[in-house]
Amino acid sequence: MKKLSLIALLVVAVMLAACGGGEPEPTATPAPAAAAPVQEVAAGPVGDAANGGKIFATACVACHGPEGKGVTGLGKDLTTSEWVGEQTDAQLVEFIKVGRDATHPLNTTGVAMPPKGGNPAMSEQEIADIVAFVRSIHQ
Repeated sequence: MKKLSLIALLVVAVMLAACGGGEPEPTATPAPAAAAPVQEVAAGPVGDAANGGKIFATACVACHGPEGKGVTGLGKDLTTSEWVGEQTDAQLVEFIKVGRDATHPLNTTGVAMPPKGGNPAMSEQEIADIVAFVRSIHQ
């Protein structure tokens, strides 16, 4: 019986030794502070600023002027607009698609911006190109 107890004790001792017995667990190092959240970008066509400038010159120039600096009483200066700077490309595409009614609370000119600049045939790619052009002239 003593042999059996001695063998059992020996087996338990070997098992404990195999578990690393007594060494403290390594402490986890705190994760570095999370970086600022990245703004999600909606998938959509990538704009071509050069082509956007050509489209702008036909669809947007009447109200926003040839350089995008606005026409008094009609369209805003897009080169310095805080609102333009705050919008994502996807938000600007959506805005151009739907336009803004003259009675909209954010419309400060009292002049409607027609959907797609008044060109219902304008494609989403052409709108993305206009957005790329506006980004290229925005300061």
